[in-house]
Amino acid sequence: MGDFDLVLKGTVVLADRIVEAGHVAVRDGKVALIGQGAMPAARERHDLGGALILPGAIDAQVHSLSQKNQEDFVWSTRSAAAGGVTTIVDMPYDEGDLVCSGDAVRRKIAHAGAQARVDFALYGTIDPEEGPARIGEMVEAGVAAFKFSTFGTDPKRFPRIAPNLLADCFRAIAPTGLAAGVHNEDDETVRAAMAAVRASGITDWRAHALSRPPLAELLATTQIYETGAETGCPAHVVHCSLSRGYALAAAYRASGHAATIECCIHYLVLDEENDVRRLGGKAKINPPVRPRAEVEALWRHVAAGNVTLVSTDHVSWSEDRKTDPDMLKNASGVPGLEVMLPLFIKTALQRGIPLTRAAELMAKNPARHFRIDDRKGALEIGKDADIAVLTPEPFTYDAAASGHNVVGWSPYNGITLPWRVAGTWLRGHQVFDGRQVVAEPGTGAFVRPPASIAAEWRA
Repeated sequence: MGDFDLVLKGTVVLADRIVEAGHVAVRDGKVALIGQGAMPAARERHDLGGALILPGAIDAQVHSLSQKNQEDFVWSTRSAAAGGVTTIVDMPYDEGDLVCSGDAVRRKIAHAGAQARVDFALYGTIDPEEGPARIGEMVEAGVAAFKFSTFGTDPKRFPRIAPNLLADCFRAIAPTGLAAGVHNEDDETVRAAMAAVRASGITDWRAHALSRPPLAELLATTQIYETGAETGCPAHVVHCSLSRGYALAAAYRASGHAATIECCIHYLVLDEENDVRRLGGKAKINPPVRPRAEVEALWRHVAAGNVTLVSTDHVSWSEDRKTDPDMLKNASGVPGLEVMLPLFIKTALQRGIPLTRAAELMAKNPARHFRIDDRKGALEIGKDADIAVLTPEPFTYDAAASGHNVVGWSPYNGITLPWRVAGTWLRGHQVFDGRQVVAEPGTGAFVRPPASIAAEWRA
């Protein structure tokens, strides 16, 4: 018996290469060896044949508490474990408790820690009436990034941050090196378009995209990056549905600015003319799902390396909040934690995009973005042994049948996926066995950037 605790053998997918007939060895919850050929001795060994062995995914955008008494971390992290996601980064727009102070961050850490089945990091935000005054205390409490919005969904839970205030917040964040992520829709443009749609009498599936035209997204995207350029703060667009947005981000980076951009899995899979037309409110997302031509253009940006992260923007609204025949009356957002990884792999392979992109966009880059790459994001010696295994078992996804979702619906229901998540390991311990989530609530831990970031803030 060797001194390794666990060895998994299969096709090891790293961000920079693929190791055929490779293996990952684990000791004390950390990756201890990446090898090829015969497996070394260990207390537990699994030869997985042609299975893919990837770093556990980090979902950069999850809303566990958007609807009070609905999902919570006990369910979001269950879906994550079943989907090969070993760390979620939760958004601050919790119904009834905006995460905009050090105390609010600490409350959420305690609340989530008792429920989480996988690890979690947290976003912070501000109350517009307080401005950036509490940014420092949230850095001290351990947030991994900050989130703002150029569009106001709700004045308390999801407020608009006006341009001057956004710049003040960016200036306050800049010394920490943390990223300022922003919801990218211009408030004035959207409100004018919504009024025009209502005046037209259009209420069906077409109404949503008409109410949020591409220009609204691009104006906000430019504002976000210009604010970052002016203040020296890393500027991040948290979801972009338009190929033009990725070109803008690339142009700012080429000019030397810290400009990152995130693509949600729904923008890479769903399209307006087929899926939104078919699903109605169950495909209502902000910004909207765009036409198929735009979807294909986004994949070209994935291939070109212009996408920083891929996430879900996961939120499990109850079905009654997604089925109103008046499209604009539905809540915005969809669940996706359980299928992000297999959906990306399916669609990437269809386009000849190497699987290394999966390890890069859903593990390595998110870990670096949230300043947790000292422990997370890669199958590298010394890092947490967070591992997702996928086997070539075609299946048709059904959210209700899986049993790992608090809601029994998904916009991805009926999609045939060629690869199934067959196992998930968190820090070397199995949390999903391919059928059941075996991790108990409280297994997951809070993950924060290094303490040196708070020390730099204090200095």
